[in-house]
Amino acid sequence: MVKTESTDLALGQFPLPSFTLPVPATGGTVTDADSAGKVTWVMFLGSHCPFVILLKKKIAELARTYAARGVSIVAICSNSEETHPQDGPAAIKAEVEEYGYCFPYAYDRDGAVAKAFRAACTPDLYIFTADGKLFYHGQFDAARPGNDIAPTGADLATALDDALAGRPLGRPIKRSIGCNIKFAPGNEPEYFQSK
Repeated sequence: MVKTESTDLALGQFPLPSFTLPVPATGGTVTDADSAGKVTWVMFLGSHCPFVILLKKKIAELARTYAARGVSIVAICSNSEETHPQDGPAAIKAEVEEYGYCFPYAYDRDGAVAKAFRAACTPDLYIFTADGKLFYHGQFDAARPGNDIAPTGADLATALDDALAGRPLGRPIKRSIGCNIKFAPGNEPEYFQSK
């Protein structure tokens, strides 16, 4: 496990990247156009990542709450199946079934979408406004493997509430910390920095 922080992006300026990705659980696809005109929560996850494993139940719970309020939600795995088969399409499908995710969980086979988002870690969490501008890029909450803090999703939920209400962020942003995204060898982006 290599502990990595999310990258620094310009709030209010960084646009929602275009993407079309396969969704292993349904056999369909998900695209950025599916989120047009909606507050959008995008998350980069990895099935075997201890940071993500800690949050899965709370992610599923929060997603049901905010999907009911009109938030568009997409999860993406960009870990290379070549080096980490435990994060490939079969694992994604099994995870969706186990946790009852109400959102599409897509597979970014070549990591191109992760690069477009400048994603670095799992979990890496983004909220975009209804007009497609970055509103939040930070942690789910303060819970980390081994720190005995129960996941609540407080940081993310506050940001979603603020985005839905059209008001400024109500708390400072703390970067997400997690496992580094497992890009295929030789395919790591220039911004990628492991810590």
